[in-house]
Amino acid sequence: MLISVQFLRALAAWSVVGHHFMQGFFNFEASNALESLFVDKGAIGVDVFFVISGLVIYLATADKALSPGRFMLMRIARIVPAYWFYTLIMILVVAVVPAIFPEARLEPGHVLMSMLFIPAQNPGGFGVYPLLDVGWTLNFEMLFYCLFAFALLVPAAYRLWVVAALLYLVCYIITPAFDLASGFYHEDIIFEFLMGIVIGMLYRRGLCQASAWLPLLGIAAALAAIYHGADIPRALEWGVPSAILVISCVTLERYFQDSRVLKLLGDCSYSVYLIHVLVLAVGRWVADRTGIDPYTILPVCIVLIVLGAYGSYQWLEKASYRTLKRLLGIEGRAIISRQKY
Repeated sequence: MLISVQFLRALAAWSVVGHHFMQGFFNFEASNALESLFVDKGAIGVDVFFVISGLVIYLATADKALSPGRFMLMRIARIVPAYWFYTLIMILVVAVVPAIFPEARLEPGHVLMSMLFIPAQNPGGFGVYPLLDVGWTLNFEMLFYCLFAFALLVPAAYRLWVVAALLYLVCYIITPAFDLASGFYHEDIIFEFLMGIVIGMLYRRGLCQASAWLPLLGIAAALAAIYHGADIPRALEWGVPSAILVISCVTLERYFQDSRVLKLLGDCSYSVYLIHVLVLAVGRWVADRTGIDPYTILPVCIVLIVLGAYGSYQWLEKASYRTLKRLLGIEGRAIISRQKY
């Protein structure tokens, strides 16, 4: 388990939290440089997540004789329980206190498709999003898992090419031809998973080793590219710098090793990602009703997210994974702490 990857998972999750704080409390209107940074760049946490997903899924399956069915069961057992739990919490909040999510609409068909990771137009009218809107990234994740499951039928050395061919087929041929999921999958961000697979292949071949100055230079270059940006496709503008960040941190793994704090932060990052939308929405609702300054509410929200995510990881994610693994008859060592959401 790579602690450097855990660190990046936590950093990516909290960058998304900052991005959504600016959205919820300020409607993306920044008044200083730090706010502008979260408005303009905070969403890059998603790109880092996708690269990490490709990396850890490749590494976690490279030495295992997993069938496609067994792989999908493990992914479902890992991803679904927490997502369903917070989607149900979202349903309850919208039903009881609709003012917290004034744009949300509860329609049974949309709720069902949200739970099944099927992209659909949100009845609130703001695009192809599930009820718990951060779940849009999980729709991409599930597509990647399904296609990677097919790639398990070939040797590890060829999986990159099989996944790449399948992604291109689904996203650039089938999706446009049949208007699949309202064109949701016709996005170049999907290829960031492939970048992670490439990093995984390089790591397994012992090629992620270098003097510290080189990965540090890579991190500096990636951050500079992210900061300045460019009018190019997202997979190039943010995906490539994200991949450079990941491979640079993996190369620096020896400096991260044995850090229990970073490991725990990474472990909790999936719950941070799922829970923060609910906490920030409640915080915004309280601020609107009381007139409390958003930056007075923010520390309270952060504490609630941290505590909620820790409890969620310990008593929801881990417990449900162990239980479902037993019920589904999944054998072998759990990989919960190494895999992405």
